[in-house]
Formats: sequence, C-alpha cells, structure tokens
Amino acid sequence: MFNTFLQKTDLVFHDRILRGRILFVGFGLLLFRFLSAIPVPGVQAERLRTLLTDFQFLGFLNVFSGGGLSQLSIIMLGLGPYITGSIIMQLSTVMSPRLKAMYHEEGELGRKKFVQYGRLLTVPLAALQGYALLTLLVKQQIIAPLDFFGMATNVIVIIAGAMLLTWIGELMTEFGVGNGTSILIFAGIVTALPTQIGQFFVTYGTASFPFVDPSVIPTMIGFIVVAVAIVTAVVYATEAERPIPITYAKQVRGSRQYGGISTYLPIRINQAGVIPIIFALSMLVFPQVLASLFALTKNEMLLNAGKGMLWYIQNPWLYSITYFVLVFVFTFFYTAITFEPESVATNLQKNGAFIPGVRPGQTTAEYIEKIVARVTLVGATFLAIIAVLPLIMRSLTGIQSLAIGGTALLIVVSVVLDLIKKIDAQISMREY
Repeated sequence: MFNTFLQKTDLVFHDRILRGRILFVGFGLLLFRFLSAIPVPGVQAERLRTLLTDFQFLGFLNVFSGGGLSQLSIIMLGLGPYITGSIIMQLSTVMSPRLKAMYHEEGELGRKKFVQYGRLLTVPLAALQGYALLTLLVKQQIIAPLDFFGMATNVIVIIAGAMLLTWIGELMTEFGVGNGTSILIFAGIVTALPTQIGQFFVTYGTASFPFVDPSVIPTMIGFIVVAVAIVTAVVYATEAERPIPITYAKQVRGSRQYGGISTYLPIRINQAGVIPIIFALSMLVFPQVLASLFALTKNEMLLNAGKGMLWYIQNPWLYSITYFVLVFVFTFFYTAITFEPESVATNLQKNGAFIPGVRPGQTTAEYIEKIVARVTLVGATFLAIIAVLPLIMRSLTGIQSLAIGGTALLIVVSVVLDLIKKIDAQISMREY
C-alpha cells in the first residue's frame, strides 16, 4: 500500500497537467486567505468576538468565510449567499414544475441554466445579508454609525466580495481538482483549528510538563479516543450505500445481442450531506435575532418575549433536542426533494432495466421509495447525533473548547474523500 502511495505521489508531481491543477487550487486558497485578511476599518475586535460567541449562526457564518467575519473583511459573508441561493433554488423545484423539469429532465444544459439562476440569486441575498449584518454591528457598537452613502458603499463592497469568492470557487472547480466551493469551505474550517488549539492551551496550559492542567488530561485522552471513533464513523457513513440490484433486458439487433448485464443502483445513507444542518441552524437563528432586537425596545411585552427566547437559547438540553428534531426532519424533507423514485423507475423502464422480482413502473417506484425511507431513517438519525454532539460534549465536560462532531467534521471528511477520489481518477486516466 505504501509503495502504491509513493508511486501515485510521484505521478502527481511529475505530470505537468495534474501538477498545474493542484497548483491552481493552491493559488486560489492563497487568494482566499489574502482577501479574508483585508478588514473594514474601525472595528471593535473585543465586542466582535463576544458577538460571534453569543450568536451561533454568526459563528457558523464565520467558518464559511474562513475567518473573514471575525475580522470584518471584504469577504465577511463568505460563500453563505451562494449556498443559500443554491438551497433556495433546489427548494423551488417543489413549487415550480418548470424549474423541476430544468433540473431533472433537461440534461447538462438545463442544469447549467439552473446553476446560473442560483448565481443571479446570490446578488440580492448578499445585499440583504450584508445590510442586516451591518445594521446589527452598528447597533452592537462594533462599527461606527453609517450614513446612507456609507451603508450603500459597504453593502456594494460586501456584494462584490461574495461574488468574487463565488467566482474563485468556480474557477477552482473548472481548472483545479475537486469542487472549488467545498475546498474553500474546508480551508475556512481548517484555518480556525490553530486558533482553537491555542485557546485551549491558553486556558488549561502550564509552564512545565505536562504543559496542561493535569485535571483535564483524562478528559483529553477520552476526547481523543472518542474523536477517532467519531471520525471513523463519519467516514463509513459518508461512503456507505445500499445497493439495489438492476438487470438490463437482453435485446437482439441484427446479429448482435445487447443488454443482459447486471449492475446496481446505489442509495447513499447520507444523501442530504450537511444541508439539513444548515436548514436547522437557519431556523434556530431567528430566536437569537429576535431576542436581540426585542432587547433594544421599550415595549414591556416585547421585552418579556425576548427574555423568554433568551431562556430558551441558554437552555442547552432544550436547544439540543430542538436541534436534533429539526435536523432529523429536514433530512427526510431534503432527500424527498432531491431524490425522486418515480423518475428513477421511469428512466429504468425506458432503458430496458428492471429490479429482479419487482414489476417495472409504479411497483418499482414504490419499492425504491420504501428502500430510500429505511436508509434515510438511519442517515437522519446519524446526522442529527453528529450535529448535536458538540453541544452534548460541552455540557458533559464543561470545557467549551472541546467540540467533537458537527457540520465542520462532516464537511472536512466529505471534502477530503472527494478530493482523494478526484485525484485518483485523474491519475487512473493518465495511466491508461
């Protein structure tokens, strides 16, 4: 295995085209980090760190911007507007038969047009998110009050930063290796790791051996063991699939015989990826935003409502249960949108394929739907557990810097596995 790894590594660095693709990805990452370090002037850093800690959604958005939000850089929104636009477009396929046909039936050309609509939707979403974020920062006294011209200028800069980052991600996809958008999000997550490790040693570090408070060493050992087990489980869940056997009917054309082969239809356990977690966080952010807005009013009823929302947010177990249920439900919802058993059954019938022991047509669709429901039940449960695991670990250990699982872990594992597959595919293509 090690010799195979060395041979593939040697081929990567000696193949001019593949080396150029990898270097292009590296250049895109350097540009991403450079843009995230260009701050907006007049920022109260201490207040901003407190706000990011109190608002979970802003902390989540900071991850997607590669730390750009923590410095209020020109790409402070990161890829958030583009991801939100893509999610809205996919949800729109439920309400619009035209968009549904474009995405599922019009082939590659239809999907390109569908993606273009998502890019156009990124602009107004970036404007709305940028304006809302700047308004919140002004009210929290993190930046100085802005007049109309100042607000408009900053919103335009934020829109330009979001679109520039989206463009860089798409260039990395086209001229690099792997999905550029996912790699940029991966880079934002990995960039935050040194800071988190440094914060842990600042809190629990000592000047002499063993360099950390001895009272937390058993917790750290348990943390490492559990982390390895969770990463292994995430890898297996990301790669796991339920194969449905497929057989193509034999067809005779002239003197030749076609078909008669057997293959399988893979049903992934985690088809929804991290989208349900993003949905759930978007729903949970509303009480936080409303509580902050109500706290600024003088209406007694709104003030009491804000206090009730704050009590709900600060109750870790109630918050975790709600988070778990939302992720579980949204996993089924998103899978139902993106995977249509009727379309799969129709395509199989058109191509002369069938599932052994199952009648073609509606019976096949019902059989596939039953399999998908069972597999999604396992995937939804696993995804919900991974999502709330950081909250559970913090409640059990009392150490806020220890967080196992969550969206970041799923993204990191998915991106690494996808990147390895893409590089391996490039190597195999050149070997043949």
